Amino acid sequence: MVGDTVIEDYSDETRTHKIFNGVKEAAYRLDIGTPQWFDATVAAFKKHGKARFNRDAFIEPVDFDYLEIEILEEDY
Repeated sequence: MVGDTVIEDYSDETRTHKIFNGVKEAAYRLDIGTPQWFDATVAAFKKHGKARFNRDAFIEPVDFDYLEIEILEEDY
């Protein structure tokens, strides 16, 4: 593992907006470009609640095999 981060979002945004904003924030924190969401990534995310962005999802070269995101939800 090269790095990891946890993004917390308590805003009133929709779940979809929280996910997109979280991926963007994670990319910023990890100092990498924001990955592109391909249809296969969206389908895997909908099915499993997590997604992997391989090197093809990034415009700039990356020094890792993939970026994996997972949604962790807690009841408050």
